[in-house]
Amino acid sequence: MEDMLIEKAKNRYSIVTEEKASGATYTPKVLSDFVARQIIEVAKTLPNDRPVRLLDPAVGDGELLLSLLEQLDLSTRKRVEVCGFDTDLDALIVAEKRISNLYPNVSMLFDHHNFLEFVLKEFGGGETEDLFRTSVHEKYDLVIANPPYVRTQIMGAAQARQLSEQFGLTGRVDLYYAFILGMAKVLKPKGIAGIIVSNRFMTTKSGAAVRRALIESFNIQHVWDLGDTKVFDAAVLPAVLLVEGKNGYKREVPDFTSIYETTESTTVKSVNVINALSMNGIVQTDNGRRFQVQHGKLNTGSSSDGVWRIATEAVDTWLATVNDHAWGTFRDIGKIRVGVKTCADKIFIRDDWDGFQERPELLKPLTTHHIARRFKASTSDRPKEILYPHEVVQGKRQTVNLSRYPFSKAYLEDHKEKLAGRKYVVDAGRNWYEIWVAQDPGLWNKPKLVFRDISEKPTFWVDLGGSIVNGDCYWLTCQNSNKDDLLWLAAAVANSTFIEQFYDYRFNNKLYAGRRRFITQYVEKFPLPNPASEIGKAIINKARQTYKCIPSQKAEELEKELDLMVWESFSLVVKEVAA
Repeated sequence: MEDMLIEKAKNRYSIVTEEKASGATYTPKVLSDFVARQIIEVAKTLPNDRPVRLLDPAVGDGELLLSLLEQLDLSTRKRVEVCGFDTDLDALIVAEKRISNLYPNVSMLFDHHNFLEFVLKEFGGGETEDLFRTSVHEKYDLVIANPPYVRTQIMGAAQARQLSEQFGLTGRVDLYYAFILGMAKVLKPKGIAGIIVSNRFMTTKSGAAVRRALIESFNIQHVWDLGDTKVFDAAVLPAVLLVEGKNGYKREVPDFTSIYETTESTTVKSVNVINALSMNGIVQTDNGRRFQVQHGKLNTGSSSDGVWRIATEAVDTWLATVNDHAWGTFRDIGKIRVGVKTCADKIFIRDDWDGFQERPELLKPLTTHHIARRFKASTSDRPKEILYPHEVVQGKRQTVNLSRYPFSKAYLEDHKEKLAGRKYVVDAGRNWYEIWVAQDPGLWNKPKLVFRDISEKPTFWVDLGGSIVNGDCYWLTCQNSNKDDLLWLAAAVANSTFIEQFYDYRFNNKLYAGRRRFITQYVEKFPLPNPASEIGKAIINKARQTYKCIPSQKAEELEKELDLMVWESFSLVVKEVAA
């Protein structure tokens, strides 16, 4: 019976749609053992005069609690009480069976309820305690958790809004944000918690609320960014947080360890990525993968909700040099925007418009990631065009009057049922034939810097053809039309190996296969050298030359020269720092 339940529970978590809906992901034993070991190593004073209380707020199959019990020296403990919550009854039964078989003398109190509901009922929510609330539940000495990871768009706006109100969160909310705050409520002042989370919160704008909550609610001991190690079968880039309950004692700057895959060579070997965390530099695991392991301190910038990154003496010195030689950032050029989002691409975007007997009048050239190339977009045999029903009248964007464009009107009316079915468009008081995110039509004809969202290498190019940018790319125009030279300077910097190094030191947020996210909150912070300096002027001129020569051998040579010039503009030598 037990084997059948275990298999059933594991099958449940192997189904992608259910996993996304519940946020549940089983924790591999090697990782659960690591987290448990870290908890016990810093839990210096556990009580002997009362039960030691352990908690997993999302029990699953009990792997985390089993690891914690294994690390805990039960021979010196008269009483241990294991507590846990899960909304999956089958999983709870499995966990209880596994623990009772191995540790029959341990008391167990498993609850088939949502942990967050328990916290709100017994301890209150929000940022402040309820002075008149008296909980009958004792807090916990040790907490080990892999809380469910559910994005706002999956859990639904109503639930996200409710969690925000109840737990005092702001902005976009992931379910594990609330779990972290809930754990802060139930952890004893000197209790220790080991929490496995997505590393996404550390560097994204939407993670600001949870970064602030962690700093304000816990004494953070150590952060491990496990990056693209693939310790989970699921597409999760995990981190491990080791925290202490808030107790008035202010700890020194927390330790920070990061591990990311690399192609650099090494002679140092490790059995697996978890063991590699105790090493330093480039480490190769038994499966042949190589990782860069760094140890430093947690740097949160100047605010409690600042982006988290690893700080080492070498990296900080390097970034200080960049800062000393930066004239400004990409944000100083103008506002970075995402491309248009139609919410009906098959209708608005096509590459076969020439096959129509009556070609719609409102067609515009469209730039997508499919033609991405450094400095200058590539060409396509079948270029995509977008039917763009927006214009600017007296400085304001509005939808066009379709009666002036009979071919476009006829085409759109052929698809009216589907377009009008975009309920959110109609509910927002918009015309049924509008593009949902149309951006400013008045900017399309201006020179633009366009770039891909996700790529291993930065791919930025200048658009001089007045095309519309699709939602799979971002774009930037100069707020001062007399300073378009800044776009060429930005293109040179953004396509350099220097910016790859800057990105990794400043943000260190990579996806699998070494891919980076080039989103607004990162790119707007990219530094620029002085455009009026001799080196700045030279970079601008060479970037223009490169654009004109593409594609050719000459262009490739110019790109290499540009790369060296960008490093020189910040008084740095190519890859001079090995962090």
